[in-house]
Amino acid sequence: MTSAAGIARVVRLDRDGEIAVIRLHRPDRLNAFNRQMRDELLAAFDECDRDDGVRAIVMTGSGRAYCAGADLVDGADTFVAESDDAGAIPPDVGGEVSLRIHRSYKPVVVAVNGPAVGVGVTSTLPADIRIASDTARFGFVFTRRGLVPEACSSWFLPRIVGISTALTWTLSGRMVSASEALDHGLVSEVLPPERLLPRALEIARSLVAGTSPVSVAMTRELLWRMLGAESPEVAHHAESRGIHARARSGDLREGVDAFLAKREPVFADSVADGLPVLFDR
Repeated sequence: MTSAAGIARVVRLDRDGEIAVIRLHRPDRLNAFNRQMRDELLAAFDECDRDDGVRAIVMTGSGRAYCAGADLVDGADTFVAESDDAGAIPPDVGGEVSLRIHRSYKPVVVAVNGPAVGVGVTSTLPADIRIASDTARFGFVFTRRGLVPEACSSWFLPRIVGISTALTWTLSGRMVSASEALDHGLVSEVLPPERLLPRALEIARSLVAGTSPVSVAMTRELLWRMLGAESPEVAHHAESRGIHARARSGDLREGVDAFLAKREPVFADSVADGLPVLFDR
């Protein structure tokens, strides 16, 4: 698969019914991350958010790895980026991907089909659910490369596995087995390789069956944003905005009517049209 410019794509976007499957696709390089992959991942998430036919997203890798981390073809220069003329520090490219996943309107499930190292694991942290093959291993290897954690992982990882586990994994930089990742909540299931993608698709469908796409997107934003709230008053303010907006929606009337009529709802409100504002900007 190639782009219009004739350059081989490194991210594949396929459909399985209402589920988009985003696949890291550099199997000859163990799906190592580069700027082209960053660009194509951002574009894939933009496309999914614009498409009301997509209800959820599954991410996985081609071949025997999920992602081996940054492509080190340029050696240490891989991580060198110059400041602009105003002296601004350039953004971490892995962080750009993590933030885009975090802002997704659609739920995201990651099926880690093999080793996930560096940005290959940190960029999965904004997903809603991660499951893994029993062949998967995880490496927060930054201290072993003279780096620090990236892709917003210093925010996400302690919230997922707790501060002590996050420190143990990132300070040591050692590899973490799939079973250890399961024990500490980094992944929710470990499966044989042949069952991984079907299970990820099953989970994705379970998150969106019979639900309002707009309400799903708003709920996802509420729960993620509240992880950093200083008090429940922030949640009360945001939820009040959400209830006020949804109470006037066609989706709410449809959901209540369907419940009373004992039928499946058919929600018509569009995520692509944008979401009500829940938080002060």
